[in-house]
Amino acid sequence: MYLVLRRDQRKSLTGKIIFQLDVQAEITPEEVENIQRYRLGDTLLYSKGELTERGSGMLGLASRMAFHAMNISVNISELVNGKRIECKDILEMLAVEEQIREAAIRFKQVLHAATYFGGEEAFEI
Repeated sequence: MYLVLRRDQRKSLTGKIIFQLDVQAEITPEEVENIQRYRLGDTLLYSKGELTERGSGMLGLASRMAFHAMNISVNISELVNGKRIECKDILEMLAVEEQIREAAIRFKQVLHAATYFGGEEAFEI
């Protein structure tokens, strides 16, 4: 598996710079098979932001919409298919990039473990 990160930027309507990070995992056919076999596509790899109180009615709906607009999350399917993440500044983008890398390493470990179910693996110590 390879993790491909691409940085870019654009200007908002107000002229402020928005930093963009495109993330995508290039995976082998065997890894695709394991993702499908173990139904890992919806597994959350990274999430920024947490909604504790959703509320009800129109206020709750507005709260949920604002949360989803500000929340950054990446699951396995999005990582495999590619996802664009927009950040307000370079520091946020670098922090997200670092956490996506760590999540991709964990994801690779999960795929490695999935390869050996029903088999055995020997380690030299």
